[in-house]
Amino acid sequence: MSTDAFRSNRDNFCYRHPDRPSFVLCQRCLRTICPECQTQAAVGVICPECMGEQRKSATTAQRKAERRWSRPRAIAADSRPVVTYGIIGLTLLVYLLQLIPALGVQSALAFNSAFLFPGSVVPFEPWRLLTVLLVHGSFIHVALNMLAVYMIGQSLEPLLGHGRYLALYLISGLGGSVGVALIAPGTWVVGASGAVFGMLGALLVIGRHIGANIRGILIVLGINLVIGFLPGFNVSWQAHIGGLLAGALVGLIYARTRALRQRGLQIALLTALTIGMLALLVIPPLLYV
Repeated sequence: MSTDAFRSNRDNFCYRHPDRPSFVLCQRCLRTICPECQTQAAVGVICPECMGEQRKSATTAQRKAERRWSRPRAIAADSRPVVTYGIIGLTLLVYLLQLIPALGVQSALAFNSAFLFPGSVVPFEPWRLLTVLLVHGSFIHVALNMLAVYMIGQSLEPLLGHGRYLALYLISGLGGSVGVALIAPGTWVVGASGAVFGMLGALLVIGRHIGANIRGILIVLGINLVIGFLPGFNVSWQAHIGGLLAGALVGLIYARTRALRQRGLQIALLTALTIGMLALLVIPPLLYV
């Protein structure tokens, strides 16, 4: 459900499909377009009307060059959550490899902050900040996380677009690892829970910004946060908190830099957020060593 203010603002919906919200604008006319109406251009995407005008205004030489050198253009962009499917497929593949003990997949990809500090008793392996998203402790663990990715990604990826959605997932996962390094250094963790909480955080912020009813998201988020603190549940609440904060910040950046002219600012803010989180990793050696 959405508020009256949200529904009355047509800029929040595709101009060709008034029932479909989107955060993607045509690079020429700046109208909001859903994935079905997007055609990939040299920079960004354009709507069907602008594509038609562009083709009409092309010279004979331009049309000939396009036929000779360009790849065939799709009439509409793929609206399927392909990144979501890719994340789930890769994670399940890694879990299957975990079932082969001789490969040592979990020990090679799991996260422990000790691997972030050169000169420690273990080698320097910073990639574990993200590879932790691929390994899980049990079938139930990976099944629940991937179910959450599937359910959230079905709505969030078409809303943000493939690239923004992937950036959100990775930055949220990074935030989860940073949270563990800051609050529980030396702890072994596995799983994509940090990224999942980041997606929930982004969905919460974006929903609040566009005037959607976020009560259901708040309830789900609150229940999952409380579970992390209950005895008997072996979950990393530190990763949940870190991922949630990182995802909420990414959602805020997306909500405030939606216009095409703000694309550079959006990328700069996402880069600054990532660098800022990595900079926080200098704190654990100062506090705990």
